[in-house]
Amino acid sequence: MTYKFFPHTEEDLKEMLAKAGVSSLDGLYAEVPESIKFKGDYDLPEAKSELEIRQWFKALGEKNTTLTCFAGAGTYDHYTPSVIPSIVERSEFLTSYTPYQAEISQGTLHYIFEYQSMMTELTGMYVSNASMYDGSTATAEAMLMCIAAAKKANKVLLSETLDPKIIEVVNTYAHFHGVEIEMVKAKDGVTDRADYSAKIAQGGVAGMIVQQPNYYGNVEDFTGMADEAHANKALFVINSVAADLALLKTPGEWGADVAVGDGQSLGIPMSFGGPSVGYMCCTEKLIRKLPGRIVGMTKDNRGQRAFVLTLQAREQHIRRQKATSNICSNQSLMALYVTIYMSLMGKEGLKEAARLSYAGAHNLAERLVATGKFEMAFPAPFFNEFCVRYNGDVDALQQKFIDNGIFGGVKVAPDTIMFAVTEKRTKEEIDKLVGLI
Repeated sequence: MTYKFFPHTEEDLKEMLAKAGVSSLDGLYAEVPESIKFKGDYDLPEAKSELEIRQWFKALGEKNTTLTCFAGAGTYDHYTPSVIPSIVERSEFLTSYTPYQAEISQGTLHYIFEYQSMMTELTGMYVSNASMYDGSTATAEAMLMCIAAAKKANKVLLSETLDPKIIEVVNTYAHFHGVEIEMVKAKDGVTDRADYSAKIAQGGVAGMIVQQPNYYGNVEDFTGMADEAHANKALFVINSVAADLALLKTPGEWGADVAVGDGQSLGIPMSFGGPSVGYMCCTEKLIRKLPGRIVGMTKDNRGQRAFVLTLQAREQHIRRQKATSNICSNQSLMALYVTIYMSLMGKEGLKEAARLSYAGAHNLAERLVATGKFEMAFPAPFFNEFCVRYNGDVDALQQKFIDNGIFGGVKVAPDTIMFAVTEKRTKEEIDKLVGLI
């Protein structure tokens, strides 16, 4: 056989090619321009034994430089209890498929139910789904929920204080769904309330999306914003870093209709940028517009507790044309990850980690300003991430940090650095960073 690891025989291949109307496998790629086809040899090593492969990857991994992370901007270096990888790496979790058959998927359905329960408590919302990819796409799905819930409006407002990466993803979704996006200006590092009021009052708006804490780390005051949105027949959506909700006012308390965000801060390692998990919660009124999995608890014919996928008429695999999303795969492995994390940490553990992050960030900010070389970029209060202006060469300073084993924040403007602190950062690490200035 041509491909020894494939089950298809030569007869199978010929039959499939004939059905496709081509004479060879190369014919399947006839429309691909020759100019972009790779014609060289792959840079692959010769065949190796298992031991040699392990040694090869070990040597490759040792080329990486591990830095002490004082950067955030959406991904945070939080502590991961060692028991979590041991559990999620079990084969029954790693290989689980979408749990359509409840009678053989009780384990998967159970942990999704627990995840939903914890996320609704964390956000102060009525219901949570599962199977969101990350915070950015969850926010884009919330934008589509706003449009689906509106009768005639086709515009969604975004605050300029949203993470630029989130804005880009929302704009991409909006472009291909014909949704109009309008930005609400930022003022002093927070959403400009006057600009918001003027734009929501114009009508034709399906929703307003804000972030808490926002991209710059600032904690915004959303008092009255939800009421203003509702008075103009629009939904109010809040994107939050999940771990911060252990101490901050919840989206539910702000009157949000939809709460979205990234759950990476709940113990998921940074892992070069992924994988992560998006969370999405909403009010009871919007439950049928909510994409993804929703697991409910019931009783079987023996009176025993059982878990099932519920309200499936919302889902892509049931009503393709009327579904609010195309999320039909089980993306809940990382939801299991954060469920175990929240179970291990408990309410007080989540609060303590958040307190340590808050205290560390404020300590660092005070010490940076005390050097006389920094000033706070914004007057707004912050949580565990903040922006400071530097009266020197930002690039040179950050390179100095890297040369000394520190990832020293994210450059957000020519003269501005955004630092993040988590419970993992020690006094000695903060001392070292400040000592390099």
